[in-house]
Amino acid sequence: MKLRVATYNIHKGVTSFAGRPRILALKQALAQLDADILFLQEVQGRHDLNALRHASNWPQQGQHEYLAGETHHAAYGMNAVYDHGHHGNALISRFAIASVRNQDVSDHAYESRGILHCVVPVEGQEVHCYVIHLGLFAGGRRRQTEALIQAVRNSSPPDAPLLIAGDFNDWTNQLSQSLYQSLGVVEVFDQPQANTRGVMNGLRRLGGLSAPIRPARTFPAMMPWLRLDRIYLRGFQIDSAQVLSDGPWARLSDHAPIVSELRLA
Repeated sequence: MKLRVATYNIHKGVTSFAGRPRILALKQALAQLDADILFLQEVQGRHDLNALRHASNWPQQGQHEYLAGETHHAAYGMNAVYDHGHHGNALISRFAIASVRNQDVSDHAYESRGILHCVVPVEGQEVHCYVIHLGLFAGGRRRQTEALIQAVRNSSPPDAPLLIAGDFNDWTNQLSQSLYQSLGVVEVFDQPQANTRGVMNGLRRLGGLSAPIRPARTFPAMMPWLRLDRIYLRGFQIDSAQVLSDGPWARLSDHAPIVSELRLA
């Protein structure tokens, strides 16, 4: 079973500086991307001010519902709440979403963060999907990664197909090794060929590799330099992975999306 999976921080559907709406163009671009499962961060569930200011260019629905449209299913994890709205993570899936749970992993009062866990049945197998957006401070990211590892262990079987994707804000790549060793995952930009991934992953878990292979550069979108966004997985074979930073993707958000072609083992 082939799957097309993507992760994307959409910056609340507005431009970074002027705050102009980009959500309509985002919907068109994501439709062309044609992902089966899409992990989204900074999704605006509600924003009353933008709805008034940009009435003709702002959907009446939450952005997750708008982007899912009539063809996909959507789940939303509300994290940051303010007087005029809220935002958080979302999962958009071509397949039905069997269950949804959002766990608060905020490390302090000024950054609201969560882990959105969705179970997606694919070809008779339950794929456990975790959407994540970690904090800006290294200590907080470490604690949130520990919470993520514990959440995965508590909520999914150890041999279940697993996808963890999102904005890790981990530009120095300090967190991958913990995920490799604790959860038995790999990242889509790991370089070994598909038939050697199991061996490489086993070496990581045993401490046989001193450092994980570096993820792709995804930020800023116009000229990606920092390695912020990731797709970790277990129970899949990776056929391809790429960062989309050309054409419209350079302008739609401050992050570039990652898209990967996978095969369910």
